[in-house]
Amino acid sequence: MAATPRKNKTARRILAAGAGLVTVGALVAAMPSAGAAGDRTGGGHGHGHDKGQGRLVDVQLLSFNDLHGNLEPPTGSSGRLTHLNEDGTTRTIEGVGGVEYLATHLRQARQGHPYSITAAAGDMIGASPLVSGLFHDEPTIEALNRLDLDVTSVGNHEFDEGARELARMQNGGCHPTEGCFEKGKRFRGADFPYLAANVTNEKSGKPLLDPYFVWERNGVRIGFIGVTLEGTADIVSAEGIKGLKFGDEVETINKYAKVLERKGVKSIVALLHEGGLPASGAYNYDCDSPGPGNGISGPIVDIAKNVSPQVDALVTGHTHQAYACTIPDPAGKPRTVTSAASFGRLYTDTTLTYDRRTKDIVRTAVASANHVVTRDVKPAGDMTKLIDRWKTLAAPIANRPVGHIAADIENPADAYEKPLGDLIADAQLEGMAPADKGGAQLALMNPGGIRAPLSHKASGAEGDGVVTYGEAYTVQPFTNMMTAVDLTGAQLVTTLQQQVSGPNQAAPKILQVSKGFTYTLDMTKTGADRVVVSSVRLNGEPIDPAKTYRVAMNEFLSGGGDGFTVLKEHKNKLVGASDLDMFTAYLAAHSSASAPLPVPAADRITVIK
Repeated sequence: MAATPRKNKTARRILAAGAGLVTVGALVAAMPSAGAAGDRTGGGHGHGHDKGQGRLVDVQLLSFNDLHGNLEPPTGSSGRLTHLNEDGTTRTIEGVGGVEYLATHLRQARQGHPYSITAAAGDMIGASPLVSGLFHDEPTIEALNRLDLDVTSVGNHEFDEGARELARMQNGGCHPTEGCFEKGKRFRGADFPYLAANVTNEKSGKPLLDPYFVWERNGVRIGFIGVTLEGTADIVSAEGIKGLKFGDEVETINKYAKVLERKGVKSIVALLHEGGLPASGAYNYDCDSPGPGNGISGPIVDIAKNVSPQVDALVTGHTHQAYACTIPDPAGKPRTVTSAASFGRLYTDTTLTYDRRTKDIVRTAVASANHVVTRDVKPAGDMTKLIDRWKTLAAPIANRPVGHIAADIENPADAYEKPLGDLIADAQLEGMAPADKGGAQLALMNPGGIRAPLSHKASGAEGDGVVTYGEAYTVQPFTNMMTAVDLTGAQLVTTLQQQVSGPNQAAPKILQVSKGFTYTLDMTKTGADRVVVSSVRLNGEPIDPAKTYRVAMNEFLSGGGDGFTVLKEHKNKLVGASDLDMFTAYLAAHSSASAPLPVPAADRITVIK
């Protein structure tokens, strides 16, 4: 058996040579070639007895995605799942997720499986709650080490703080400006390899991180190729990825599938941070169901249909959806494609039957299912201690009350306008409206920047209805700086149209809007026609295409993020405080214990379906 990677991690820390360099371009230029980077093998966990010496060996692949630093059990809608009953009705499963419970479920699942691999498909960190985000996600990397994660691809959120910080996540070391967070302790970095086959230096073409990883136990070898979505550059800050290119997912996977084949590795799994949209939001929906309106859509469908037949399974993410589908490969053979929702609420258990003679997976024997991370199991004690340790460090900041709410203020994934979105947009407008702060007349908030609901039930000793700084941070963890910019009325209308057209047509990104800004979305139409132009109004007055308006938004949006390219055409930008500071200031100014903030009506966008 090859050396266990957790005991020989130095060999694959390919970023170590460049971790201290000033620019990403210099960092990538210092990297070794793809061949050198990818020649790594790792040992299996070796749980259970050493069985499987016959020709066919069942390899257990446990996988998850989009954890986003949710170490503590997620609350509100973020801690729920929808279950599809046999009669076609649905029910809500409350209280799922939390790394203490995920660890227990994974450890129980591994029992009796001597050939067990745990893999992930990106966004393990980034947009994290305060207990992880406050410490630049060191707690989550530490938890994943304890979870015995073998390998993961990078996601777009791994680049939230730039490539240099991602290098630190892999290699360890104290934060460059904040130092070490615990006295006498140096952050050790990830014990597992981050794979980023399609993230390369623009000039040299060399990969930023290992493109692939080979897991081996008793002669059973399975290769993993990791890629993130090609559109990452459109949804992260440009400064942190300067000098990097995000390549085509299919081309990259196919390229490295050939590399692995040449090295004698014929069993291959792609870890891909891009996903799909099943017809049902239920985690146990059968997305192989025939009939109109069933199945799965989204980018993963075309990707899966074009990825080389050499690849035996695809573990995906990014869309935060749950599915275990079969999508035919280019040769027409069924191939499993999975995703385990988000926030550690599910894990996927896939059986890969390995043929020792052919050294390949018997595709017809592959079986996958998603399993709920319930909280009715004993929490993992080592994870509880880890969380408590970091919570103690965070407590002075996290537990400070910043406001009061009358009831849950939700952030429902399936709603175009969200009560919490209205609240945040109003906070941003108020913060940027004074003449000396930007003179904003309206505010726009990207829905992906709202990461959790506000729950009325107390999460600690603060009391029901009290919003703590930690809870507010969990809602808006990016700490984006706010801007006020000039846009014409015509550009404003184009912005609304870009929500539902172009790259956002298949999966609309509906901006949350401040009070006084109203319009109608007609979803019976297609593309830009979905926006009823004559309905767009500010304080009851129709938007004048030729008039200039001052609009508040975060820097991610004003940079054209999420496909809103027209917003890059703004003029007269003024930078204000952070979105989080404006959110907490608004809560403090508009609520008290005796007069808690009511739930916004979410009545600004009229939707025709």
